[in-house]
Amino acid sequence: MKHWLLKTEPTTFGIEHLERAPRHTTSWDGVRNYQARNFLRSMGKGDECLLYHSSTAIPGAAGIVRVVRTAYPDATAFDRRDAHFDPDSDRDNPRWYTVDIQLVRAFKRIIPLTELRAHANAGLKGMIILRPGNRLSVTPVDDAHWRLVLSLE
Repeated sequence: MKHWLLKTEPTTFGIEHLERAPRHTTSWDGVRNYQARNFLRSMGKGDECLLYHSSTAIPGAAGIVRVVRTAYPDATAFDRRDAHFDPDSDRDNPRWYTVDIQLVRAFKRIIPLTELRAHANAGLKGMIILRPGNRLSVTPVDDAHWRLVLSLE
């Protein structure tokens, strides 16, 4: 099993939305960065992810989700009415992919970015979300980083 971090804006789709979703499951669609897309395609069923809230007053890790369906073509790329429509996408050779995720649990509290950064020179050294300028919505998380983040809850 691998671990990942999925970054989302909670006003668009946060952990509260996932808690209310049927079977606490949704498609993680709309990713439009090639490196993040490649990470999506390498996810395996059962992989666990930190759901991370960004672009909010207190950005941080909000909970854990599990991949319940591996990568398949992202239908939003073909929907002209969708904000993630890509006119250059080809149904026969899809450019963009999605995975289905299911809520495992919300954290008792948001683990703020400031707290994660406090561990950047020790246990979380090298964690991608802590790198200056990182904007990827999907990133891998080392096992040691995963365990440390969970211990902060």
